[in-house]
Amino acid sequence: MADRPSDLLPSRRDVFFEGIHDGMPIALGYFVVSFTLGIAARNAGLTPFQGFLASLFNNASAGEYAAFTVIAADAPYLELAIMTLIANARYMLMSCVASQKFAPDTPLIHRILVGFDITDEIFGITIARKGPLNPYYNYGAMSVAMPGWSIGTALGVIAGNLLPIQAVSALSVALFGMFLWVIIPPARDNRVIGALVLASFAASFLSAHTPGLMELSAGTRTIILTLVLAAIGAAFFPVKDPSADREEDESHAA
Repeated sequence: MADRPSDLLPSRRDVFFEGIHDGMPIALGYFVVSFTLGIAARNAGLTPFQGFLASLFNNASAGEYAAFTVIAADAPYLELAIMTLIANARYMLMSCVASQKFAPDTPLIHRILVGFDITDEIFGITIARKGPLNPYYNYGAMSVAMPGWSIGTALGVIAGNLLPIQAVSALSVALFGMFLWVIIPPARDNRVIGALVLASFAASFLSAHTPGLMELSAGTRTIILTLVLAAIGAAFFPVKDPSADREEDESHAA
């Protein structure tokens, strides 16, 4: 099939506005979630501007909450870096997958900039888009998603400073509700994930009351438990390749 004539291809401006259109629902959702995250930032002692910058450069709820927890515990920078790396490790895999959608001649700078803001939701709309990935589509989605996340966090910090302690405590609970919303659907659909989630709850509780482990900071315990449980899940319950299952079924059928 011949390549599509260049005059029929959408312009960068059109693709950019398509990204804005698809990114608006994401931005609205980010604003609501990051507002509760701002309460955690406030409890960690961050100012609204610091919370804004934290969300601008780390567009990830789990990673940021882990970072704010470590900051609140006055942990060293190395622990903060390791915690953030582990919590956000899946985005490296998403970036590798997204890189396969670029045209071969896409400059490195575009690959780096798109990889900077690969989140679960932006990754979803990126992969669902047909044809080679035009980086300006991601730039459009990022242009609304990043401000939504950052401004929401800053406003959450401001609200935490203005509201009474009882209201701040109530809003802090909303953040845990967000994480429950994240883990319940996959845990319900996959018994292995559900068992590992329950095991993580139990292990976290036990590690906080076990001599030797209880002396470690909460961030260090979380790093250890994350690595151990992830290794157990990968070793004993590896994810099967669907294509391999189809080939096996076809061989049996033959």
